[in-house]
Amino acid sequence: MDNTPSSSPIEAVRELREEHGLLGLHVRRVLAELAAGPRSLDELIQRTGVARRTVEQVLAAAGDDVAEQSGAFRLEDSSLPLYRQELSLDELAVPREEGDLDAELVEVMRGFVETGPRPESALDHVTATPETALRRASWLRDHYDLAGRKVLCLGDHDLTSLALSLVVPSADVRVVDLDERILQHIDTVAAERGSSIGTTHADLRFGLPPSVEDWADAVFTDPPYTPEGIGLFSTRAAECLAPGGSRMFLAYGYSARTPALGWKVQQELLRLGFVFEAILPQFNRYSGAQAIGSASDLYVCQPTAHTRKLALRQDQAIYTHGPQSVEASTGTPEALPRAAAERLDAPVAELRRAGWARPVRGTDPVAFDLRADPGPWLLRMLLACNAEKVAFVLDNNHPDITNERAQSELRDLVADKYRLKLHRSTPDGKHAVVVAARADTGSAADFLLQRAHGKLGNIWREALIAQDEGLTKRQAREKVAEVAPHPHDLELRLIDLPRHRIADVLHRMR
Repeated sequence: MDNTPSSSPIEAVRELREEHGLLGLHVRRVLAELAAGPRSLDELIQRTGVARRTVEQVLAAAGDDVAEQSGAFRLEDSSLPLYRQELSLDELAVPREEGDLDAELVEVMRGFVETGPRPESALDHVTATPETALRRASWLRDHYDLAGRKVLCLGDHDLTSLALSLVVPSADVRVVDLDERILQHIDTVAAERGSSIGTTHADLRFGLPPSVEDWADAVFTDPPYTPEGIGLFSTRAAECLAPGGSRMFLAYGYSARTPALGWKVQQELLRLGFVFEAILPQFNRYSGAQAIGSASDLYVCQPTAHTRKLALRQDQAIYTHGPQSVEASTGTPEALPRAAAERLDAPVAELRRAGWARPVRGTDPVAFDLRADPGPWLLRMLLACNAEKVAFVLDNNHPDITNERAQSELRDLVADKYRLKLHRSTPDGKHAVVVAARADTGSAADFLLQRAHGKLGNIWREALIAQDEGLTKRQAREKVAEVAPHPHDLELRLIDLPRHRIADVLHRMR
């Protein structure tokens, strides 16, 4: 846009609208909101779905025709008639996200969101509005036969699973998420309301819980908005979809200013063999993500016969922020393997990458690089490893070691299997080393913790028999069923359970 001052604000607005071409509608939407009443910058973005930069351009172009008071903007009364006539603002229908949603359900959903965990920027969390979660569930209900169907939410910071339980209570809903806080919140709310929502833990970069493979009739996901993030989550969705008539519903948004980003993501979906059955523009609204207008589209994707074959291994860097971001450095300073070797009292040529899809075999000391751990990896690796001694190099601010309470809780969880020594600020102020040495307690809990990849019900039964050889398999199975805190977990693997339910199991065993 030419920076030469125009003779009047309305002419600058005309130029801006012309510059945007077909998307001049965005300029008109912002002005329609300014004409309707005082609006903060956040409100202008959320109510119009227009990118923050464009909103700021409109405000700058309108100049003195816009009044600002206490952070709220509106068109001056003297300018209103001109703008309404010039831009036909009264004829413009500004999209609203509320639609025909049940007001009581909106308030219920708002309570779920407000009592839920805060967004974690390192996991690219941006919270969808309560109305959006309900609109997702309602739209799925109205366009697909969800009664009795299996619906999986791959990542659910927006609590779409709880919205589904409100509007389609007969649907079989499950959630897979990396964030332990989200899983616990969903479990708590579902228990309070008598809803049946299954939750399992996974970091999709390392694989899926076997219990959800080929399981779902529908998968809903709102992944990190990078081509790598979309590719990984869509790959895992493909692995979860049951053959015949299944669908993936994916939220994704990009700014109209950067269509190349949208192209890259759509290319990734096409590479995976998905067909775009529909793309609903600006369907999802958020508290944040202003660079894309606090809005994203809903992609309705149908897998083809090629989708599973084309699902290739994805890189671990999928986020836009933090140590797991696409741009983050992956180099390993020489001091880190050396520090691990000193604490293990064993040679360490290099740090191994994290991963717990399968048990980590071998008894020799080993060291892992967990610097990119957002929180859950350390416990999962302690469950997966069976070495006599193992070291983990972490960020010094890892949530499991930053205070005495967190340290105590971690120690208690694995006490039957490992004794932990925590070396903070080692070898420097940014890192820490955690060393785990076999405890050899011989307890039933130790038996289970050494076999975290087996089906919980079976391993628990064998643990009881190992403690009391007089027990028959039937007696042991009945005893497990009697004391299990969450009976449905007996069909799952211990390593896939949310952390709070792992603690419940170990508490009962002890």
